[in-house]
Amino acid sequence: MLKALDRLVGTWKVSGGAEGTVTYRWMEGGQFLIQDVDLTHDGAGAKGIEIIGRKRPYGAEEPSQDVHSWYFDNDGSTLAYVYEIEGDTLTIWGHEKNSEAYYRGTFSADGTSVTGAWVYPGGGYPSDMVRTG
Repeated sequence: MLKALDRLVGTWKVSGGAEGTVTYRWMEGGQFLIQDVDLTHDGAGAKGIEIIGRKRPYGAEEPSQDVHSWYFDNDGSTLAYVYEIEGDTLTIWGHEKNSEAYYRGTFSADGTSVTGAWVYPGGGYPSDMVRTG
């Protein structure tokens, strides 16, 4: 499942409820995908880093089936997500799989854009990405 996220590698221009760029890159060894975030949302800047991978606690032989992430923002916020790709659909669940807060987007046939939206109780906003590099 983690390797399915390879289609995110590169730099993307984000538009919709948040504007800016995100860049995905593999950490040496290929066990974690790193996202560098530089966005503006609701008039505030959000710079952060997200580490995406499978949990494998110390001493465990096998990593988790789900792909988890840990996001750290320049304002001190920390968030957790679960990533899932099925076909051309990317879902990022807030905190845990099947959460009421999630992002769902669809990759274009050529893989150069993702069209979707963040959804959460009481709201949400469109969020699209176009590959720039």
